[in-house]
Amino acid sequence: MAKPTRPIPVPALFMWAHRAYIEALEEPEFMNIPVKTAQPLGQPLVDPFGRAITYIRVSVTDRCDFRCVYCMSEDMTFLPKQDLLSLEELDRLCTAFVARGTRKIRITGGEPLVRRGIMTLFRSLSQHLDSGALEEVTVTTNGSQLARHAQELADCGVKRINVSLDTLDPDKFKAVTRWGDLAKVLEGIDAAQKAGLAIKINAVALKGVNDDEVPQLIEWAHGRGMDMTFIEVMPLGEVEAARVDQYWPLTQLRASLLDRYTLEDIDYQTGGPARYVRVKETGGRVGFITPLTHNFCEGCNRVRVTCTGTLYMCLGQEDAADLRTPLRSSESNEALNAVMEAAIARKPKGHDFIIDRTTRQPAVGRHMSVTGG
Repeated sequence: MAKPTRPIPVPALFMWAHRAYIEALEEPEFMNIPVKTAQPLGQPLVDPFGRAITYIRVSVTDRCDFRCVYCMSEDMTFLPKQDLLSLEELDRLCTAFVARGTRKIRITGGEPLVRRGIMTLFRSLSQHLDSGALEEVTVTTNGSQLARHAQELADCGVKRINVSLDTLDPDKFKAVTRWGDLAKVLEGIDAAQKAGLAIKINAVALKGVNDDEVPQLIEWAHGRGMDMTFIEVMPLGEVEAARVDQYWPLTQLRASLLDRYTLEDIDYQTGGPARYVRVKETGGRVGFITPLTHNFCEGCNRVRVTCTGTLYMCLGQEDAADLRTPLRSSESNEALNAVMEAAIARKPKGHDFIIDRTTRQPAVGRHMSVTGG
């Protein structure tokens, strides 16, 4: 008869099992499995006017490989790299917003795809898409780097992108962007469509520049299955050209389209400020973003975060909050959440954009590339 085995005391049994579990996790086949820590959802961020903040636009760099005449001065002074949030800090910041009810994140710049290592941020954000915590990650780009990154963007769960393209004329394109190559942008659009990304073309309406190209832009975009959106030039930052000379009200642009097309108002939204019509003759959609002639503030659910961690509650106001300091001061998000809450409590009802024909000064001193496009 075998001798009975001495029972292992409960504390010792627990320690042995715990040690075995830890050792098992350290085996190679376990090391590559990502461990996701569920974060408890905080209260949604709601401004004083009852608007829930569900959409953030995050600039990852102030740098760009173009120098568009309505966006940047030709001789820009860029931020020191140490002032920028690291990709890990940007990921943590986005995650904090997701935990407070953000459902859509748009990555912007400058030109976001020139940021070194940027795809690591998209890969990290894709985990929120996979979990269902986030509905959408989108990108606004000038298209110059799309040929390199389009497929990986699609692999990271990006479904649609905005491409800024003001003209299809190579000479005008060079004049508007100063440094851009239209052929490279069109190659990027080809790559994005091949990767299955839905594309919306954004064009700033510029008097005397592309006002004769509107039908061509619409028919080209719709012929390729892309939406087309026109944007009024915004009075942000000092640029060499006078915005009073650039400004073309979209009320005039839309009226000009009625001579050629049948426009049908539709109830289509992407979460942004554009109001859409369907062009009966092409079957495609045209959007209008009108910060001056008909602002879109009433239903604003958006805030913007710059690449330095500055939170702007309104594109057209200077009030801002510093998120970088609480990010870097503690591994806990407690201080960060407190600053976010206080900032959203100051979100204004709307902006005060105006093209000042007397002083010819911008309504807001910072450039669009600093705030994030």
